[in-house]
Amino acid sequence: MTNDAASASGEGRTALLVGTSRGLGLGLVQQHLARGWRVIATVRDHSPALQALAEQAGDRLSIEILDINLPAQLESLGQRLAGTRLDLLFVIAGVAHDPAQTIGTIADDEFIHILRTNTLSPMRVVERLEALVPSSGTIAVMSSSLGSISLNESGGYETYRASKAALDMLLRSVAARRSKSRRTFLAVDPGWVRTDMGGPDATLDVDTSTIGMTDMLEARRGTPGVFFVTYRNEELGW
Repeated sequence: MTNDAASASGEGRTALLVGTSRGLGLGLVQQHLARGWRVIATVRDHSPALQALAEQAGDRLSIEILDINLPAQLESLGQRLAGTRLDLLFVIAGVAHDPAQTIGTIADDEFIHILRTNTLSPMRVVERLEALVPSSGTIAVMSSSLGSISLNESGGYETYRASKAALDMLLRSVAARRSKSRRTFLAVDPGWVRTDMGGPDATLDVDTSTIGMTDMLEARRGTPGVFFVTYRNEELGW
């Protein structure tokens, strides 16, 4: 796709990107705006970086407050968005933990927080807002190759892996319940990226990952079914 075609590809389409204050979420907002999309971006609280983008983008970027772990905020957002067509719903928000921490040593409250933030709450967002996504639209969640059961040969990040594997399973369950739907369901691996979560030793910068993911989302658009894919549009084993 040429740069001109990429810039125009999102004209007339709307994306809801959940969890965009920094890192991959903020990068995905930038990429979709650059391609002509209208973007609704959520943050838990004020984000100066996102606000600066909004000042540049005008009415093509609106900011909503949402802590995905607070059901009342999700319900309020759903009511505000009633009647809005979402060509893309992408839940990006998530947390990580000490990669060396084993399932036998993690505290109960930390385990619950990770599973709630990475698994339960993203799927609640999908369940609450999926009716706004038309049959030609895409529903995506930010997963990780670490969530692949078949690819786990190194261990580490045990609770994080479990939370992403559970997220993938629940996405497949939603897709199975919507077997007659023509929507595209995606569990997305962004790669190992230099963000607050990925750390300074990661192999990718934010631009490389988010450009790749945005290209992949466009390539997969209109392809019915549920897929586990990388930012390079390569399918992964569940």
